[in-house]
Amino acid sequence: MADMITKEDIRKPENLVYKKTDLMTDKVLSYCPGCGHGTAHRLVMEVIEEMDIQEKTIGIAPVGCSVLAYEFMDIDMQQAAHGRAPALATAIKRLMPEKFVFTYQGDGDLAAIGTAETIHACNRGENIVIIFINNGIYGMTGGQMAPTTLPGMKSSTSPYGRDVQMMGNPLKITELVAQLPGTIYVTRQAVHTPAHVRRTKKAIRKAFENQKLNKGLSFIEIVSNCNSGWKMTPVQSNEWMVENMFPFYPLGDIKVND
Repeated sequence: MADMITKEDIRKPENLVYKKTDLMTDKVLSYCPGCGHGTAHRLVMEVIEEMDIQEKTIGIAPVGCSVLAYEFMDIDMQQAAHGRAPALATAIKRLMPEKFVFTYQGDGDLAAIGTAETIHACNRGENIVIIFINNGIYGMTGGQMAPTTLPGMKSSTSPYGRDVQMMGNPLKITELVAQLPGTIYVTRQAVHTPAHVRRTKKAIRKAFENQKLNKGLSFIEIVSNCNSGWKMTPVQSNEWMVENMFPFYPLGDIKVND
């Protein structure tokens, strides 16, 4: 009994292993249990806190599940119309080049209605960071097929699975923007395990450092799950993601120009 760890021991600063970043508000997250958005939010805020750039950062919230991101991130944020986050980020960065500017977007927002804004911001090489959450489905509006929905994958608008002949191929927009001259760093990561969380945080830090050095546009895709839209438990959805999403959307750096 003498060796038992007490609550008082845990509270001692020297025994502290992890605590919530001060840049995440106390607002209860609106995301479904098991969703990767909360972890992705935390990583972005941890990087901003560690770089000590809270007062210098402006985030752009999208339309989609993360439409309320400004309620969870304790930084200056601006809401964009559906898909227009890269255009808004471009304007803010050009008007205030001393600021760190990033967008946070889902696949429907970035790769469907916002395809043009994404492509042209990347092609111009705007000195911003784009963070792209890919869960292969429209999460907020009812689980419809998205540009990133896999072949054969079921959704509310493809109940028998995505038929490529009728519905077209999934859009690998990350590989697409990697070919553009304006992108300096393009990577695809995940947040479903501690190891992947560490890699993703490292990628986010690199992207913000690139912006600090005025290198151009950094694009980070985070492959995540949508257990509600996929009609699975959180554990099942992570397993399905590893077995099905990762082979089609392989993780790792795609373009690194140092």
